[in-house]
Amino acid sequence: MERICSCALNRIFGYEPLISLGFVQELGSASAVFDLSGAEIDKILGPFSKYRGMINDSLLESAEKELDDLENRGYKYLAYTEDAFPEALKECPDPPIGLYIRSDSEPSEIFSGRPSISIVGTRDISPYGKEWCPKIVGAIAQAPVKPVIVSGLAFGVDISSHLSALAWGLPTIAVLPGPVDEVYPKSHRVAAGKIAHSPGCALITDYPPGTAPAANTFIRRNRIIAGLSQATILVESKIKGGGMITCRLAQSYGRDVFALPGRIDDPRSAGCNLLLREKTAEPISSLEDLGEQLGLGRYNLRKNKDFSQKITEFYAGEADEAARNALMDTALAIKKHRGVTIEELCEILKRPYRDTAIIVGRLESDGVICTDLLQRCTINVKNY
Repeated sequence: MERICSCALNRIFGYEPLISLGFVQELGSASAVFDLSGAEIDKILGPFSKYRGMINDSLLESAEKELDDLENRGYKYLAYTEDAFPEALKECPDPPIGLYIRSDSEPSEIFSGRPSISIVGTRDISPYGKEWCPKIVGAIAQAPVKPVIVSGLAFGVDISSHLSALAWGLPTIAVLPGPVDEVYPKSHRVAAGKIAHSPGCALITDYPPGTAPAANTFIRRNRIIAGLSQATILVESKIKGGGMITCRLAQSYGRDVFALPGRIDDPRSAGCNLLLREKTAEPISSLEDLGEQLGLGRYNLRKNKDFSQKITEFYAGEADEAARNALMDTALAIKKHRGVTIEELCEILKRPYRDTAIIVGRLESDGVICTDLLQRCTINVKNY
């Protein structure tokens, strides 16, 4: 019954969570709200409140049907007053009254008390961000204390954070900008499925079914991303963006904020550099020290083979020496000039376009490099 009442209050006051939170904190439970008489509710809300008359038995019936339907489809609802509700969110001044959850794991496992780290940033991620986001997650994964990685499932930094967490065996939580039974963006449905079916991972939201993602829903969900985590890391962001909002919220909650320094002439690093200049964020200047900075303990990063050594070993079986040298030279040039295009490689290597394009295609098919829609080349950090 507490879940039903919590769900009902969320449907009324979802965009003004402080009202439902005030009810629950004053009365001790969501169900106690529905024991009040109409006159008592009017006394609390005021006789001219826009919500007058909305707290009624009919609302409870619709909330019960909603939760029954969600449960039949494998979704869960967690009320603010339940023991499994994350304590980190309860510490915030504006937590949701409840959370909708899609996960194979129980809420007690998802919000088990282990530390959470939010990793956020721009959708328009640069080759620099593509390289460093997985490196940051990989370094965190080697800390003595294994955290949960939290992000928003969006393009760019968010999805890179989630997929890197799964690759390193860390649990990850995606906070959605819409209802739990819809994935936004739709192109991340496969990734969302992987998250939902991985132990300790989940998709969560405080938006009821039928909510359409909009500008304000993205902004409001950022408070959950920031609130769940003891620290937030900004990988890349322009001066204005969702990642910046999340960092500002994290600061207001008294949580630690970190930022990856970037080039001063790159707009996608302008937000990071601004937070560092303001001293709102601490810089990520060493992966070796990151675990200790985040409170996850000290560690020594596993030493990997030098990139040139790995490339040499990978193509050691190439019979044609000229082809082998061309592959190695091109890979090393891409390593040195992150985000370089095929045309730029032609100038760097003094090689015809056709030959360069063939070599780039071979490197990509071998998993050594990645190219984006603009044909910018970067090393595949997952493999190298």
